[in-house]
Amino acid sequence: MQPSLMHRISARLRVLAGDRRANTAVEFALAAPAIFMFMFGIIETGYALWMQNALDYSVAAAARCASLSGSACTGSPSLVTTYAASESGASLDNTAFTYTRTASCGCQVSGTYTIALDIPWNALSVNLSSQACFKPPPSANCAS
Repeated sequence: MQPSLMHRISARLRVLAGDRRANTAVEFALAAPAIFMFMFGIIETGYALWMQNALDYSVAAAARCASLSGSACTGSPSLVTTYAASESGASLDNTAFTYTRTASCGCQVSGTYTIALDIPWNALSVNLSSQACFKPPPSANCAS
């Protein structure tokens, strides 16, 4: 006598339920999106911190150069912003920087940069900014 169709389907499902060979693949498929999002979030945060550090260093170096009237910064205000961009070590151009030679604190250089973070499912941008001011020596003025 041949078993009924329901009995055969039920027996196949029991055999399939007892098979544990694909557990690892299923668990990885469930956990992978969260793991990858966490990993890429750490990478993007590190990139934003690196860009902030580059911005901080470049405005400090340019303000110091302007206060000491260094040869790389003397001649025009655009030389100070160009010097700041060259000192950044990142993909910053001189339009990200502004130079004020008449600030109350001395020679002031400011920088702003907007960074777009590539986080899945969320378009997020962060505005980075930095400012440095150095008073020139008593016998000198800020670079013009």
